[in-house]
Amino acid sequence: MRLTIDPELKRRCPALRVACVQGSVQVSKSADALLELMNARAAQLSGSTASADIAANHEVAATRQAYKALGKDPSRYRGSAEALLRRLASGKGLYFINNLVDINNLVSLGSFLPVGSYDLAKVGDEIVFRIGREEESYKGIGKDVINIADLPVFADSNGAFGSPSSDSERAMIRETTTRFAMMIISFSGKSDLSAWAARAIELVGSHASGSELAVEIVG
Repeated sequence: MRLTIDPELKRRCPALRVACVQGSVQVSKSADALLELMNARAAQLSGSTASADIAANHEVAATRQAYKALGKDPSRYRGSAEALLRRLASGKGLYFINNLVDINNLVSLGSFLPVGSYDLAKVGDEIVFRIGREEESYKGIGKDVINIADLPVFADSNGAFGSPSSDSERAMIRETTTRFAMMIISFSGKSDLSAWAARAIELVGSHASGSELAVEIVG
C-alpha cells in the first residue's frame, strides 16, 4: 500500500506528516499484559489531565487548528486522541476492542496524536490523505452515517474509509484481519513520528504477533 498526501490538504495544513506502519498481524482479544499497559496509562492520565490541559496540549491544539483551517468545527468533530483523553478526564474508563485496536489507542494516549488502523484487505493499494468532499459520508464504526465533508480523510478508489476523528466500518480491524496499516498523524510538525512508529512496531510485535513490519513517513 502506498500513501500520499493531497496537495490541497498539505497547503492548508503545511506541517502535516503521517507515519504509516504496515505489516502482518494476528488479531485477537487483548491479553492481560497489554490490558495492564493500557490501564496504567489511563490511570496516569485520569489523575493528571483536566479538560483545560487537554485543549492546551500542543498536538491536540494543532489538530483542532487543522480542522478549523479546513472549515470543520473541532468542538463537534474531535480528533481521536482528544476524544480518548476527554473520555478519561470525565471519569469514564477505556473500552477494549481487540489487540490491534487497543495498541492503536495506547499509541494515541502516549503521543496525543490521532491514530487509525485499517484492514489492508478492505482497501486499495493507492491511498490518498485528502479533504472530504461536499456531501461525502460513510457508515462509522458503531455509529450512524458520518458527515466527512471538510474532514481530512484517507481514501482509495472506492472513496473515503477513515479520518482522524472516526473510521468507517469498511476498513475496520476485525479478528479476520491479517494485514494492516496504522496511520499516526501529526498536524504540528513537532512530534517524533519515527519514535512513535517504533513504539507501535514494538507493541504489535509483542502483543499481536506482528511480522514484516515496516514504516514510511509521508509529508
